[in-house]
Amino acid sequence: MSDYAIETNKLTKKYHGFSAVDQLDLQVRTGAVFGFLGPNGAGKTTTINMLLGIIHPSGGSATILKHPAGDKTALKKVGFLPEKIGFQSFLTGVEFLTALGKLSGMGGDSLHTRVKEALDFTGLGERGSDRIGSYSRGMQQRLGLAQALLHQPDLIILDEPTSALDPIGRREVRDVILYLKRQGCTIFLNSHLLSEIEKTCDEVAILKAGKVIEAGGMEDLLAARNAAYIEVEDMNEKALAELRKLTFKLRMEEMPPRKFTAYFNSPNQTPEIARALVENGVKLKALIPRKESLEDLFVRVVEGEDNTPDT
Repeated sequence: MSDYAIETNKLTKKYHGFSAVDQLDLQVRTGAVFGFLGPNGAGKTTTINMLLGIIHPSGGSATILKHPAGDKTALKKVGFLPEKIGFQSFLTGVEFLTALGKLSGMGGDSLHTRVKEALDFTGLGERGSDRIGSYSRGMQQRLGLAQALLHQPDLIILDEPTSALDPIGRREVRDVILYLKRQGCTIFLNSHLLSEIEKTCDEVAILKAGKVIEAGGMEDLLAARNAAYIEVEDMNEKALAELRKLTFKLRMEEMPPRKFTAYFNSPNQTPEIARALVENGVKLKALIPRKESLEDLFVRVVEGEDNTPDT
């Protein structure tokens, strides 16, 4: 049996003929930190809701911790932080977590211990006895994270976990995620903060219009493309045409064209690019190779690869 914490096969969800998720194939390795990315409306939250059994698919199948999606046996081992979580503002942090722990079948001294640990772990140890209504939005986000890991799940699904946090809070959440990974927990992470995803995740999948359009290991995906910053003088149409032949995308950073970011398939093309420019009468002021970032990759695959300069 394959060692996947999450696996889908042509998972589909339609609403009145519109496919929010369209034959989605996804595999999340056990023990990985997996980034689930896509523009707004790509189908990310719909996918998560199907995995958790909140909504039912129109077609295909999914397993979570080797059980059918929504299976109660599996869900007992899953922690979930939704993008928007509702709190009872009159409860304290301790009361909120204690109530959820009891609903999960926890109790006694072990529950008391876990509530304290979860609060301490998420930086709320000194505010656990305060009412949630007095918490800032960032503190409420931390409390949401605390409830997701309270019962020591094997899989944690986080939907925008750092959306309300300042840079220090985001770093602390990142440290929590990496700690949980070291403990063998699988993390399924949906976030628009691509810099955090790049620092945290082992693997990513990029969703567009309900389909995965790019997926794989983080290092492999970012190593698959090369980029360079180019600055020139006296750019002309012939040189620009040659540059387009050697690249699959040009992003113009200044108009008229003097500064570019060029994307190409092989590092061996760097001297070819320099030669093509110089031989066509262009004065080359700078050509600086750089690694493609996750943001570069995301924009490239979502917008589609083409040779048309951005203006």
